[in-house]
Order: sequence, then C-alpha cells, then structure tokens
Amino acid sequence: MLKKTLLFSILLTFSMFCYSQTDQQPETDPVITNRISEWQDLKFGFMMHWGMYTQWEVVESWSICNEPWINRDGADYYQYKMDYQNLNKTFNPKNFDPSKWALAAADAGMKYVVFTTKHHDGFCMFDTKETTYSTTDSSCPFSENPRADITGEVVKAFREKGFWTGLYFSKPDWHCDDYWAHEWATPDRNVNYDPTVHPDRFQKYKDFTFNQIKEITHNYGDIDILWLDGGWVRPEWSVNDETRPWLGCQGYIQDVDMPKIAAMARENNPDLIIVDRSVGGKYENYQTPEQQVPDSLLPYPWETCMSMGNSWSYVSTDTYKSTNKLIHLLCDIVAKGGNFLLNVGPDADGNLPDSALLRMKEIGEWMKTNGEAIYGTRPIYPYAYGKFRFTQKDNKVYAIFLLDEQESPVPDTYWFDAPINLKLGKIKVLGSKKKASLHKEADGRYRIDFPNAFEMPHAVVFEIGKR
Repeated sequence: MLKKTLLFSILLTFSMFCYSQTDQQPETDPVITNRISEWQDLKFGFMMHWGMYTQWEVVESWSICNEPWINRDGADYYQYKMDYQNLNKTFNPKNFDPSKWALAAADAGMKYVVFTTKHHDGFCMFDTKETTYSTTDSSCPFSENPRADITGEVVKAFREKGFWTGLYFSKPDWHCDDYWAHEWATPDRNVNYDPTVHPDRFQKYKDFTFNQIKEITHNYGDIDILWLDGGWVRPEWSVNDETRPWLGCQGYIQDVDMPKIAAMARENNPDLIIVDRSVGGKYENYQTPEQQVPDSLLPYPWETCMSMGNSWSYVSTDTYKSTNKLIHLLCDIVAKGGNFLLNVGPDADGNLPDSALLRMKEIGEWMKTNGEAIYGTRPIYPYAYGKFRFTQKDNKVYAIFLLDEQESPVPDTYWFDAPINLKLGKIKVLGSKKKASLHKEADGRYRIDFPNAFEMPHAVVFEIGKR
C-alpha cells in the first residue's frame, strides 16, 4: 500500500509538472490555431465599454478603486463607493437597440464585436444566477424591459449581421464579497485578503468566476472570443518584474484555474478563442496592446484595442480621433500584421454618439472601395516606407499611400524603396477606372505615376502584381 501511494504521489507530481509546463507554452492545438488565423483575416472589430457608470460619465469601474493615482475630486472614498455601487438602481437605458449598433458597425466595415458583459465593478450586463447585481434583477429598473438581458440582445443583433461574437469579462469583481470582502479595507485593485490564509473563501470566488463564465459561454450559442481582463488575477508562474506591481503591496497570487475554465468554456465550442490578457501561455491566444500600435511586426497574433476618443466609456465632452487618423491607424496596424479593435462607448440611454457614428460611416465609405487591401491580407516586408503601408494577398501586393488631412487630389508621382520583386507597367488603383504605371528607377527605387487628379480621401491604394 505504501509503495502504491508513493508511486501515485510521484506520478501526480510529474503530471502536474508537465501540465504546468504545457500551460505556460502558447496554444498548439490546430483547431485553435486555425481559428486564430481565420480571426486574423477579419482585421477590424468593434468594442463597446458600457455599464451603469455611463450615468455619471466617469471612467469605467476605476473610480471606486482606492489607489493613489485615481482622482475623485476630493469626494469621501467610502461615500463615493457606496453611491457608485448603487447606480444599478437607476440604470435604465430606454433607447437601447443593439440592431442600430450592429448596423453602424457593419456599415463601418467591422467584422467582429467584443462587448463588456461585466467590468471590474461587478455589475453584470447579462442574465446571471450568481448575483443580484445585474440588469435582469428587480433591483435594476431596466429589468422590466424585454431586452433586459443586454448581452443576449447584443449577441443576437450582431450575429444577424454576420459578426463574430466576442464577450469581455473581468476576472476581478469588486462587488463580490468573496473578492473584496466586507471585513477588510480595499487598499487597491486586488483581493483584500490572503487566499492562502482563507483558501475556502477564495475557492468560493473561483467557483463564482467559473459559474459566470459558464453562463456567458453556454447561454448565448457559439461564442467566438472570450476576452478576459484584469491581468492581476493570474497564476504564480506568470508573475514577472513587469506584472508584480499589479499585485499591490501584499502581492497575493490570485489563480482562478484557467485550465478548468478553458475546458468548460470549450465544451460546446472547441474552437473558442480565449484571450487571458497579459498572462501569456496557452490561454492568451492573441495579445492585445492597449491604446498603442507596436513599432514593427510582432511574431505572434495580436490586436490593438483602442478607444475612438480619450475615454473607453461615454463622456459627453470627449474628443474623438478624426476619420483620417482612424483609417491611417487601421492601415498601419494591418500592415504590421495586427487587427484593430476600435471602442466606442454608448451613452446612458444606449445611444452611440453622433460624432462616433459619423466617423464609422466615413470609415465604411473608404472600406467599401479599399477593403480588399485590408481583409484577409498578411504583412509583407517592409511593412512601411514613408507614407506607404504594404499588405499582400495571394499574388498581389497592396501599396497604401496615407494622405494628409484634406490632401486632394492625390499626388501625381510616388516613390518607395522595398526589396519586393514587383511587376512593372500598368497597375490598378482601387476606386478609379484609370490605371497608374509602376517603374523601376536606376537607384533601385520604385516609382508610381498617376497624373489623373484622382479624388480619394484618407488613403489611396495601388494594387501591384508580384513578379
């Protein structure tokens, strides 16, 4: 019996070691990697940060986090937090109609959506049995609306437009008593007790998280992307010098058991893409640089997530990036091999801001003409030269020339230097019936001639054959 017990212990330890090592490596399952490749073809996605915080036009969730960098304009923290947490009792977006959102996003040329089902404040925009803190509970006036299960309505509306559906979910929950326990102060973003001292308490939180992710991945049909936020909730193996400060002064490890969660989430959807942001390893199927574009190509799948304005959530005085800037960002990101997830926050009544809708319409007009240089493409070296951005698909190279604001008509002549063997002679200009011509200069540079007074806002695209 002792030998059998010892053997079992050795095998268990070995299997845990192997499992842990596998867990730290990128995903290699061809079902998942093929799905990621299909996602990379989509290029342009729509994100919406929306929750009860829109009533105050404040930053999503963070204003109730008691960290020194957060400004509450001198308000008493405890009173502020209590008032904020009661916003569920007044959330009643009577103009909520996700079919309008889906139509605007489709017209913009977007192909997938990521919606915030629950942010760090814990308020659930979906029908959950795990808490009363949701849009479907009687404590929220919107619960009487037939569209009270907001996530279900969003998924349905976007799916009808052919979108891939992605659901954002916050691993930390600042409303859950098993994460921010009422017995102790909440000095920062992290769990406010030691999980090693109170393992039963933290297990309850793990169960709560597991059950809620099961609800959003099992109750709305096949979900394409599970987009997990709150990177300080992570296993110990993933903590490094960069991420350790996120754990606060106590440095508590908050491991919610992603292998178990992932297995459950893929029970009915084995090709589900999981994005456990910033953690790395098997369950961060692609990376998500936030509010920035990398300087060069990255050796893994990635997506820039960026707000159209300065804020992720709705602020009536927000300043939005110009259409020209947004199209240039899209071209730059795609040329470097990434996807662009563009966020717009609806207001408290459920309306997308007019300024954002105008930009989405204008982006869509450009995409209708030039989308073939974006969708389904891959980067080609060099991805950029001056104001050019390059993509490729099949035997074609697309040279995208970024025009300055109000630069019209397009220039007559263009030069670029690139170690690409291209066919010379007549080349296609997207959106024009007239041809341009490609030449090779004595110094090795390429020259494009197109003296046609061509009107094309934001960027002009030349389609060139490979030789």
